[in-house]
Amino acid sequence: MQNDWWRGAVIYQIYPRSFMDSNGDGVGDLPGITGQLAYVAELGVDGIWLSPFFTSPMQDFGYDVADYRDVDPLFGTLADFERLLARARELGLKVIIDQVYSHTSDRHPWFQESRLSRDNAHADWYVWTDPRPDGAPPNNWQSVFGGVAWEWEPRRRQYYLHNFLKSQPDLNFHNPAVREAILDIARFWLERGVDGFRLDTANFYMHDAELRDNPPKPVTDAVKPYDMQIHRYDRSRPENLVFIQELRRVLDDYPGAMAVGEIFCEDQVGRMAEYTSGLGRLHTAYSFSFLEGPFEAGYIHDTLAQWESQGLKAWPSWAFSNHDRPRVVSRWAGEDLSPTKAKLLIALLGSLRGSAFLYQGEELGLPEAEIPYERIVDPDGLAFWPMNRGRDGCRTPMPWQADAAFGGFSTVEPWLPIDKPQLDRAVDLQTRDGDSVLQFTRRFLGWRGQQPALLRGSLELLSLPAPLLGFLRAHGEQRLLCVFNLSGESRELPVPAAGNWQALEGAAPGAEIHGETLALPGWGTLIASVATTPAA
Repeated sequence: MQNDWWRGAVIYQIYPRSFMDSNGDGVGDLPGITGQLAYVAELGVDGIWLSPFFTSPMQDFGYDVADYRDVDPLFGTLADFERLLARARELGLKVIIDQVYSHTSDRHPWFQESRLSRDNAHADWYVWTDPRPDGAPPNNWQSVFGGVAWEWEPRRRQYYLHNFLKSQPDLNFHNPAVREAILDIARFWLERGVDGFRLDTANFYMHDAELRDNPPKPVTDAVKPYDMQIHRYDRSRPENLVFIQELRRVLDDYPGAMAVGEIFCEDQVGRMAEYTSGLGRLHTAYSFSFLEGPFEAGYIHDTLAQWESQGLKAWPSWAFSNHDRPRVVSRWAGEDLSPTKAKLLIALLGSLRGSAFLYQGEELGLPEAEIPYERIVDPDGLAFWPMNRGRDGCRTPMPWQADAAFGGFSTVEPWLPIDKPQLDRAVDLQTRDGDSVLQFTRRFLGWRGQQPALLRGSLELLSLPAPLLGFLRAHGEQRLLCVFNLSGESRELPVPAAGNWQALEGAAPGAEIHGETLALPGWGTLIASVATTPAA
């Protein structure tokens, strides 16, 4: 069980730039995180995921790594990381760290040498190819951040592949030496005691060796050319699993170490299953199904049904918010930013079968921040504004104190502004309010941690009319009925499963069972167990 800690765990994502600034430079850092880990532990989570803190020119805010084995001075030192790890151990928190393997920064020494010539030690470590006879790139692949996915290097008279920024060249995972170098990086951090990895763009490692064109995708409202293609050849290649299996063998040498993959593709749930089915693959994975999809009971039901229909023992992970997508209370709330709805989202995420990833500020019900154009720094936002405002709105600093300068995050102007609606939901205000989203999150996650059915149980979906979503969770002798009202209007319905159900006060309040009728208030949640009859 100790080695299986991640199964059913709640993992709290920390975006280091925006969590806590300890040295007054306007940017969060590792000592700042260490100082606030007690707050994280009080939430009732099992571990933390740290977004990248490695040496980087910060063109993509740490997802462009120039040295995988060191801490960027902006965030601190390796010694600071070791102190963070030790403090997490004291608090009973596991620590997983981001690993960005598909590409490096163009400042990485490997690429600095690779771009010089076609015959150096790292010449084949990146994806290089000759131009077409007319000088054009070899195929139609597009970059996620806009423009073609190929950049010309005059010293080699070749193009190199970059699925993201041109300053993020893609590594050539067809080269065994590249894969072994990456596995050595994994060992470096495992030896230092991390409990595992979140694998950025885990299905992007391998490319089609023949560099075939992607087929077009019939879309009418795409903002990015990238979204006008079916990405058959530049991601999710079958040979990608070769490296996944190699990485799993390394992880298996460290009892308790795990890896969760980020899956971004057309068939999100199917790819999650592919990457986690079998002992030789990832422990778990999450996709963008609930980071992009609509807030509709039918959609959520069908997504869960697709996973359950796989018939696999694979273990899913789910996230409603992260550092790449608008915050869930804004994306799914529409005009209603009520605390009640934020509580429902916490309860729903924590009731799904799988592991849950909670993004910093989600426990406060933080909405997406409104960032004026002159403060936008995200390259995605700068390229596609105003149709796509980028990722800055979900990356703003944590509001610790409502009345303090800069929300108590820093003593100087932060790298991104803190929006007034976020200050109104600051930690200190919610700590004093027993009915706040923060206090609800603490109570719910503490209660959840004692429920075997929610931690490791099966899930049986119920057929309910929209906007209601329901399922049964069961493990051993425990059986729970979970029903969620995804609307602001109260609903009544017949109890949807046989049994003498009794609402659990330690879960989400508000719902009532009267005989055969279940009453749910707007944004109400019911979690009920079978009532036991006292012995005569």
